[in-house]
Amino acid sequence: MSDRDKQSKLFCLEGVRDVEAHTGSPILPFLEYLALEQGITNIYKTCDGIESLEESLNVLLYEDRNFKHYEILYLVFEGEGNTIVLDNYYYSLEEIAEFFEGKLKGKILHFANTKRLDLDEEAAQYFLDVTGAKAISGYGKRFPVLSTVLDNHFFALCQEYDDVVTIVETLFESQYALCKAMDFRLYY
Repeated sequence: MSDRDKQSKLFCLEGVRDVEAHTGSPILPFLEYLALEQGITNIYKTCDGIESLEESLNVLLYEDRNFKHYEILYLVFEGEGNTIVLDNYYYSLEEIAEFFEGKLKGKILHFANTKRLDLDEEAAQYFLDVTGAKAISGYGKRFPVLSTVLDNHFFALCQEYDDVVTIVETLFESQYALCKAMDFRLYY
């Protein structure tokens, strides 16, 4: 178990069709639950294109003095395999990695199951090497139900342990059927 001097945080970024017209998200009650029941401080932002994605990430990276305490970047985007979809455009994780170049040291990027995460070893390693991230995780299967049940367990374990192997082993020990059904994946 880690001995943390400050409570770590989670940054959630959700891709939506139109930021101005966006009125609510099924992810918000989950984030509220994380804050109230798990003690996981979080920030929620939306983006509807690459410009608003970059703007949100720039604010996080350059203006938030607590960025070093954000251990998890929780990304709720549509997409398949190695891409996310924003404003009907497909952006590869390699493009995203270049934006984050060297800025994600020690962070875990976790994708909700709205995006099917299917990376080959080379693409995953490229992302980790370029960004400095500790790990990238998500699900190999899209489910009609949002992945918040399993995400909750994963985030709680990330608060408890530093080692990603321990996190994944513990997650599979306690939630094996759900991990297998949703095809939980972690690249490190």
